[in-house]
Amino acid sequence: MPNVTWYFVAGCADIPLREGRRVRAGAHELALFNIGDGFLAVDNRCPHKQGPLADGIVAGKSVFCPLHSWKISLETGCALAGGTGVVRTYPVRVADGKVYISFTPNPATTPASAPNGQP
Repeated sequence: MPNVTWYFVAGCADIPLREGRRVRAGAHELALFNIGDGFLAVDNRCPHKQGPLADGIVAGKSVFCPLHSWKISLETGCALAGGTGVVRTYPVRVADGKVYISFTPNPATTPASAPNGQP
């Protein structure tokens, strides 16, 4: 990805296997997940009732919202069960034991309501 700015959000060791953590980059609050073979990041608010996705149960490459059990794909941001909706996903990069995210849109997974711009 040319001209991409990466923001450090966590150390790899800070996020246990198959768990999520709330991370901040500027004014953005994200949910960062360790899915075993890498990390995935989404907005930390369920599209249903704004539940904190970082506190949800991880199943493969999905998370279940802790409020009403909506199943959200961590790859696409789309609700897979419970209702319809989408959360923004973010590109993730790992280097030297550190996790970085970018606010460059993932064209196939960015909802129209996603905030634009840098933190």
